[in-house]
Amino acid sequence: MTKWVYSFGGSANEGGAGMRELLGGKGANLAEMAAIGLPVPPGFTITTEVCTAFYDNGRAYPEDLRAQVEAALAGIEDALGLRFGDPAAPLLVSVRSGARVSMPGMMDTVLNLGLNDETVEGLAANSGDARFAWDSYRRFIQMYGSVVLGVSHHRFEDLIEETKRGAGVQDDTQLTDQDWRDVVVGYKEIVQRETGAPFPMDPHAQLWGAIGAVFGSWMNPRANTYRRLHDIPASWGTAVNVQAMVFGNMGQDCATGVCFTRDPSTGENVFYGEYLINAQGEDVVAGIRTPQPMSEQRAREGELSMERALPEAYAELLSVRDILERHYRDMQDIEFTVQNNRLYMLQTRTGKRTAAAALRIAIAMAEEGLISHEEAIRRVPPSSLDQLLHPTLDPNAPRTMLSRGLPASPGAAAGAIVFSAEDVEIRAARGEDVILVRIETSPEDVHGMHAARGVLTTRGGMTSHAAVVARGMGRVCVAGAGGIHVDYKAKTLSVGATVLHEGEWITLDGGTGEVFAGQVATIEPTLSGDFSTLMGWADNVRRMKIRANAETPDDAQTARHFGAEGIGLCRTEHMFFAPDRIGFVRQMIMAGDAATRVRAIDALLPFQRQDFQDLFHIMAGLPVTIRLLDPPLHEFLPHGEAELAEVAAAMGESLEAVAARKAALSESNPMLGHRGCRLGLTYPELYAMQTRAIIEAAIAVSAETGQPVVPEIMIPLVGMESELRRTRTIVEQAATEVLAATGAKLDYSIGTMIELPRAALTADRIAQQADFFSFGTNDLTQTTFGFSRDDVGTFLPFYLEHDLIARDPFISIDQEGVGQLVSMGAEKGRSVKPGLKLGVCGEHGGDPASIGFFESVGLDYVSCSPFRVPIARLAAAQAALAARDALAPAAQVR
Repeated sequence: MTKWVYSFGGSANEGGAGMRELLGGKGANLAEMAAIGLPVPPGFTITTEVCTAFYDNGRAYPEDLRAQVEAALAGIEDALGLRFGDPAAPLLVSVRSGARVSMPGMMDTVLNLGLNDETVEGLAANSGDARFAWDSYRRFIQMYGSVVLGVSHHRFEDLIEETKRGAGVQDDTQLTDQDWRDVVVGYKEIVQRETGAPFPMDPHAQLWGAIGAVFGSWMNPRANTYRRLHDIPASWGTAVNVQAMVFGNMGQDCATGVCFTRDPSTGENVFYGEYLINAQGEDVVAGIRTPQPMSEQRAREGELSMERALPEAYAELLSVRDILERHYRDMQDIEFTVQNNRLYMLQTRTGKRTAAAALRIAIAMAEEGLISHEEAIRRVPPSSLDQLLHPTLDPNAPRTMLSRGLPASPGAAAGAIVFSAEDVEIRAARGEDVILVRIETSPEDVHGMHAARGVLTTRGGMTSHAAVVARGMGRVCVAGAGGIHVDYKAKTLSVGATVLHEGEWITLDGGTGEVFAGQVATIEPTLSGDFSTLMGWADNVRRMKIRANAETPDDAQTARHFGAEGIGLCRTEHMFFAPDRIGFVRQMIMAGDAATRVRAIDALLPFQRQDFQDLFHIMAGLPVTIRLLDPPLHEFLPHGEAELAEVAAAMGESLEAVAARKAALSESNPMLGHRGCRLGLTYPELYAMQTRAIIEAAIAVSAETGQPVVPEIMIPLVGMESELRRTRTIVEQAATEVLAATGAKLDYSIGTMIELPRAALTADRIAQQADFFSFGTNDLTQTTFGFSRDDVGTFLPFYLEHDLIARDPFISIDQEGVGQLVSMGAEKGRSVKPGLKLGVCGEHGGDPASIGFFESVGLDYVSCSPFRVPIARLAAAQAALAARDALAPAAQVR
């Protein structure tokens, strides 16, 4: 019989931290905490396998699940001396999701389950607090009604606001037990009216309704969006955790909170978190009430820290902090409840953090001896380093501060005020910079948060939904800016007499929590010492070299700054768009005779020579791979009559003749047209000119600096050995002429891009003419799939949404198809030349998942955009460690 249910806490503890895939992160860690002696309320976990079976079988459960759940529920009853549904001694439970990776706020939760018109009286009698009991009952109906029964959340909130107005109070905590009794009656009427059925009174029916809702929430729109953004497979499923309730809303000696064992924004080794007295956990994470700080050190005037309010529970929590961090050897995100001064642990998980915090924590823990240098390398997600490259506010720039909130996620962002996630997504798709402004965010806002430059909320704390999700996405966030009033209907943001309308700009400083009117100037970031330390450790273990795609001095300087070990792709066609060159390029393409073409090409020679000298100087002896001209002709042809007239005048020809030649050059599919080596073969003087410019520049820089310059000349879009053989002859002849004329000696190499399927399939033949291969995976993806990378956006979102494809193949390499061609090309090329140098220069060179694949293929280097060089360095190190770890078991077997 398959075991579907695992108990934790109490007298039975059947799971552990190593069972994350089966029990989900929450269930595995609850069992682990119970096993090491921490105070965990007893409960049980329904496994992720049930979720998979649930969706595979038309939302039906395995036959023997019910019996296993009832047995586990009886175990909770025995551990606590309470009974589920018993009015005299009622057991209440929470029902929570728990995927193997944290998905904060994306799925559903139900608290206080088991309450009905009878058990609420028993809860009141046993607690001695009728107000607490009826408050808990209304919370349950509100949460169950919304999550399970589909009643709109605002229906319940409207009744509470009406009740507070009638009672003349502003805060929920000021309502009496009679007020809550009246609210419960009203809530049940809302459920009856909205659903056509009474609120369920049978606790067992409530339990199965909640279990179904949690499993159902695995496929809700916000969870699907979050998984898509974070590459989480739908097949993993979620577990369901059913746990005995403990109550943080039973009085002034009760509390609930969320904390981190270190600061998740900075990584500082300080206890960091927030709590609320007389509250339940949803009050903290949902941002409904602005919480108080944990420590007295962080308390501001008028705030009551937990350290001062509940000193005994706080001292125990400090001890738990130390135990958990040493046990898990990582920063933990903790949820806890204090009931009558007694501490209970409800969750621990690896805490989400900013890139700066991840760096600082990894380095600090390695220096503290908790983890090794190699483990520190593994700890930092490579893609998160992108956060470190975000700008910060220029300290000398003028600014007008509107308000101050909590610094929830660092960096600086400016943009137009937008009040709904949907509008943010629409405007961001048009290329606009926007800031999502909300009273509080909810999981339904996640798509807007991802599209926005930053997020501003007027309620909520450092552990609110907005803060946690923004940090995980690397979005700037200021939370809990209580001095700001947001009016959704009027679409205004106001601070005192200052009123800003939707579309006006604000600037957020996520490091200080400040909000400014208008756009404040920014400066580029300065990378910390932690960054250099981790990069040094990574460089010591990685095998692959990291180069950059660069063709301008600025790009080359940036690449060197970030640790690039050369240029892996200089796209020379990008150099020809400058105003002082484009005219000559157009004349070259549209020339009616060889003499005119040669004049135009010769005019480009000094520009090219200077371009290459600049790059060779900056790279200071590092390899520079220069791709000869590969221009889809439509990008260079003149547009409009004015440009046509300009070309005609320069060539001394009539407008009609030039227009006719342009029409003749028009191509149905320019990306598969007269470009790459095809252009170099039909106009050999073009590649000869570029070769002369490269060799002359290399000789000049080598003589000037005293350092060797070894240019790598790359011929594009080769599909046949014959193309490369003939083009190589053109290059070698031009280089030989320059060297003979100057008397200089220079080492150079000639290679090709493998960017067509035929090139990969015949790589053993092409390798006979090549000194190196560089896989151009942008075009290789395009030609393998038959997708136009310029137009794929019209249908690819549909493919992703309907699971027709796992991820965008232009972002992360399609290992099954395109990857197979890369692997084949590498193997075939080295079968002819074992030492053949292999690299990749498509955008995949900066994608961590793709880099892991390139490590497995045995490529020598990857080349990526300059700002992704640090990401590639770390990803290459992690790939090398993963490859080594994969070999370890095989070595042990031998």
